[in-house]
Amino acid sequence: MQREFAIIVALFVMLVVFTIVDPIYISSGNILDIIEQSTINGLLAIGITFAIITGGIDLSVGSTFAIVIVTVGNMLKAGVPPFVAILIGLVLGYLLGVVNGLLVTQMRLQPFIATLGTMSVYRGIAYVITGGWPVLSMPSTYRKMLDGDLIGDIPVSVLILFAFAFVGYIYLKYLRAGMHLYAIGNNEEATRLSGVNVDRLKTMAYGVCGVGAALSGMILLARLGTGEPTAGQGYELNAIAAAAIGGTSLAGGKGSMLGTLLGALLLSALKVGLIVAGVDTFWQFIATGLIIIIAAYFEIIQNKIQVAGYGK
Repeated sequence: MQREFAIIVALFVMLVVFTIVDPIYISSGNILDIIEQSTINGLLAIGITFAIITGGIDLSVGSTFAIVIVTVGNMLKAGVPPFVAILIGLVLGYLLGVVNGLLVTQMRLQPFIATLGTMSVYRGIAYVITGGWPVLSMPSTYRKMLDGDLIGDIPVSVLILFAFAFVGYIYLKYLRAGMHLYAIGNNEEATRLSGVNVDRLKTMAYGVCGVGAALSGMILLARLGTGEPTAGQGYELNAIAAAAIGGTSLAGGKGSMLGTLLGALLLSALKVGLIVAGVDTFWQFIATGLIIIIAAYFEIIQNKIQVAGYGK
């Protein structure tokens, strides 16, 4: 909980600083906007946390995001009921993630190489499906289902984000399979020798990563009302950043849903704050990259402190 507490403190400091720059930052409408803006990255980050905990990575989440968007968009235009289209989108996201998992577990490819390859393949498929053209005019019923107002001005997408995080929290915290995921990240061979079906669990982790990408893609489709094959480019960077900020070790074996969720909120608060402060949006990329470096270095320092403490 130390990492989560540190993020909460950082969020508070950020709120104070940006409020001093412009008091509108602390307004209820802007706070709600920060939370709403974190849904897309938050869902991606929660999914990718599963892959990272196993000692892997998924660089294809943005491309999975795009395939689901254009596929679901085309189904909706063809008259498929929104609920059915959403279910198919979730299954499609899971299967695309499973493909990544099989490349890693069955073909023994390094996760970075496997998902770098599928990042390009999936993006190409999204272009092939649409011919490079956006999918337009999504039905209002679909848009209300995933991004309509739930209570007051709070959108359904925020509930979906917290629900996905809660399910992930229960899985990792209380289920044996979740504990095995941490064990895989810490020492895969020892976990395999203890009788755990490592390949199945790792494949499932990448499948969950695909579900997170599918959910976020369908919410963006509902929010904008259009879907483009270019959607999601670079989103994997923000997802990895949110997970790293939240304390997920990029070496595997460590991470939490609460930390990842707070990391996504911190990134969203930073980006909205830079906009409110009138900072050029190009600086957001620099800020995100620096945050990843700082978070990774913080992890190294924390490990050194723990080792020193054990030495005593």
